[in-house]
Amino acid sequence: MAEENTSRNFIENIIDEDLQEGKYDEIHTRFPPEPNGYLHIGHAKAILINYGLAKEYGGKFNLRFDDTNPTKEKIEFVESIKEDVKWLGADWEDRLFFASDYFDQMYEAAVKLIKKGKAFVCDLSADEIRQYRGSFDKEGGNVPGKNSPYRDRSVEENLELFENMKNGMYADGEKVLRAKIDMASPNINMRDPVIYRIAHMEHHNTGNKWCIYPMYDFAHPIEDAIEGVTHSCCTLEFEDHRPLYDWVVRELEYPHPPKQIEFAKMYLTNVVTGKRYIKKLVEDGIVDGWDDPRLVSIAALRRRGFTPQSIQNFVNLCGVSKSQSSVDYAMLEYCIREDLKLSRPRVMAVLDPIKLVIDNYPEDRTEYFEIPNNLENESLGSRKVPFSKQLYIERDDFMAEPVKKYFRLFPGNEVRLMNAYFVTCTSYETDDNGSVTCVHCTYDPETRQDGREVDRKVKGTIHWVNAETAVRAVVRLYENLIDEEKGVYNEDGSLNLNPDSVKVIDECIMEPSLADAKPYESFQFVRNGFFCVDYKDSREGSPVFNRVVSLKSSFKLPAQ
Repeated sequence: MAEENTSRNFIENIIDEDLQEGKYDEIHTRFPPEPNGYLHIGHAKAILINYGLAKEYGGKFNLRFDDTNPTKEKIEFVESIKEDVKWLGADWEDRLFFASDYFDQMYEAAVKLIKKGKAFVCDLSADEIRQYRGSFDKEGGNVPGKNSPYRDRSVEENLELFENMKNGMYADGEKVLRAKIDMASPNINMRDPVIYRIAHMEHHNTGNKWCIYPMYDFAHPIEDAIEGVTHSCCTLEFEDHRPLYDWVVRELEYPHPPKQIEFAKMYLTNVVTGKRYIKKLVEDGIVDGWDDPRLVSIAALRRRGFTPQSIQNFVNLCGVSKSQSSVDYAMLEYCIREDLKLSRPRVMAVLDPIKLVIDNYPEDRTEYFEIPNNLENESLGSRKVPFSKQLYIERDDFMAEPVKKYFRLFPGNEVRLMNAYFVTCTSYETDDNGSVTCVHCTYDPETRQDGREVDRKVKGTIHWVNAETAVRAVVRLYENLIDEEKGVYNEDGSLNLNPDSVKVIDECIMEPSLADAKPYESFQFVRNGFFCVDYKDSREGSPVFNRVVSLKSSFKLPAQ
């Protein structure tokens, strides 16, 4: 267990108390996704909280798929979730489970409730069940429900009907099994909830063995109890479902019932997490899949270049509480920036190139500069970078008519070529439209940067790439998918999309060290940000780089 003098969140306080009272011998948590889509940043919080608690207390952690609804679930989602959880560092070892593995036990649990007089087969339609349920408005509008006309069926009749449901004798929606609790309960979830429904559909795990499937609120506490979960940590939307969770494990008489604990969801400003919206974005071709780098699915964040450590740090900064709040997306960017700045090589890439010719440099000469990969982390070593007469520089590093306080290249000005020489601009060339195509300079061979001091200073330093050995690559610059000034949704409920959420630059110029960059490798491009090699669109010798994040942000950590 953690040291007593460390700051504890409310979940840890509950667990500490349970252990002190001897309620549990070992802490056991789980992450129970439904395989009906890809996980997003909010799920990352749930994964890391549950796994972190198991690790902190030396307990067990389960990855369990709540696959009780075959109408929406796919093996594709199962595999993507397993990959995401593993990538985040939550190691379930051999503790991988499926709710569908317990369908026989769940059926027997339902039979037990029927025999206890706690469940009945109901013939009301879904619309009729809603009408009978009444309503509950937390501001005072409590309209009690009324009992189903089938509520008082005998135990024998209910057992026969439920077996007939299992044997496929009824159509979808013709009958359901409901718990018999209290139609006047102030918690609408306790008003005789449906616990089994008919669905003649093939299940990805059990095939056609079953045509009845348990509802989530019935299945979930049973799964936890069977697996020996002690603390079932979930988000606040399940708080009103907790009385039903407790009712199920109590009525089924599990000897060591699990305890459900709710924490606040993670809400990020100006991002899309809803599966319905993401599915439409994919289907409409606005994004190129669930892992499009503009999304915040875990697969998308991984593809863009976020690291597991950055997401763990982000979750830690957000903290664990009961209070719902929104987190600025800039905080997530801050976390990846902090993680990458000391761990990634700093290389030179020119995104909007113009030619630079050093007129007095020898025509056939190429020399090499030994350049540190990261000035703040010597352990990353160095690399040799070629230099010759013709280079590329960024277009905005030259101005024919400079504005005030512009210290880069302009006619007559001297600057430092990063890690190389001082050069002075002597002239420039333009095309028929007046656009600059080439800048001419002279260099001072006495200013080679090789560790010694130069007897004069310059205010500007610009980066460059040697023309002859340059690598050409595609670069994608991402902005928020949502128009931040207008908010996430339009009045009609549609998404307020940013038309400039991605800019594709087809021919960026990069130093040769990037020629063999592998998918998911990331680098700091000097002055341009952090970039990651795209795993999906890169080809050998033709890398595609996604910008992970820019170098600077207005976000600052709050004072401690």
